[in-house]
Amino acid sequence: MQIALAPMEGLVDAPMRELITDMGGVDWCVTEFVRVTDSALPWPTFRRLAPEHAGDWRTRAGVPVRLQLLGSDPERLAENALRAVSLGAPVIDLNFGCPAPTVNKHRGGAALLQEPALMQRIVGTVRQALPANVPLTAKMRLGFADTSLTFDCAQALEDGGAAAITVHARTKLDGYRPPAHWEWIARIRERVSVPVIANGEVWTVDDWRRIRAVSGCEDVMIGRGLVARPDLARQIRAAANGEEVEPLPWADMLVRIAAFAERLYAADPDGQYLPARLKQWLKLLRLPSGWPDEAGRLFDDIRPLKTAAACRQWLAAATAGR
Repeated sequence: MQIALAPMEGLVDAPMRELITDMGGVDWCVTEFVRVTDSALPWPTFRRLAPEHAGDWRTRAGVPVRLQLLGSDPERLAENALRAVSLGAPVIDLNFGCPAPTVNKHRGGAALLQEPALMQRIVGTVRQALPANVPLTAKMRLGFADTSLTFDCAQALEDGGAAAITVHARTKLDGYRPPAHWEWIARIRERVSVPVIANGEVWTVDDWRRIRAVSGCEDVMIGRGLVARPDLARQIRAAANGEEVEPLPWADMLVRIAAFAERLYAADPDGQYLPARLKQWLKLLRLPSGWPDEAGRLFDDIRPLKTAAACRQWLAAATAGR
């Protein structure tokens, strides 16, 4: 049984991957997508989105990091996949699930679920270009507007040469609205012979149990659930082993929030990135599966702050003596 940390653009970046994998329980994670258009991307693009390349493509905790590409040009995707491999990327993942309108407008992400033949050509072209020892995987949703092409898309990925398929159990138009249709993952498993990884609406240990029971998948990928509750994978791992683990106390979580802020501050002390990211994260931490009361109060305290220095100062005071 494996637990993967999902790629989420603008949310699960390198600092977040480090924080979550430090908590334990995660087997591997995937970068934010590298957008490929009509050219070979410069090396700094790969290094910026996957700084773990300098650590043998592992987070500080030693968790492997896979690189994800997004685009619709088979040849350019293959070219950039090779560039990533030359930088040491151990696994290449292809994005056929991003629901962002700006991405879909340019024929990327979930928009490709309307074109199974192109999906197969993309996977096949990239697979043919990669060394045989580098796995190629793909992530998809159930469809764009509906599920009429779900099986065609999954079959296209397998026929193209994907070694595994992660399925987010919603369509593009569903966005992130519950529920996730886990029963469709089970149907996809019946149609393809490669491993299928279940994804969508896992916020608690009970959700993990249910998605595995309904989908029939051993392996699960979790995105927002791990951002809202960074110790969720550790809780799941303990449950899988028949053990009990105490949920992370808020005091310890607050220390980790402060450390996360310090890393963002060091990268951009004068910009607006830290306040925006901190408020974005706290909105998830205050969900019912996280720390609704404590994170809610922290969000109210942080919300008026406009600068990185002010956020940093407030968190330093809040964690003093801990």
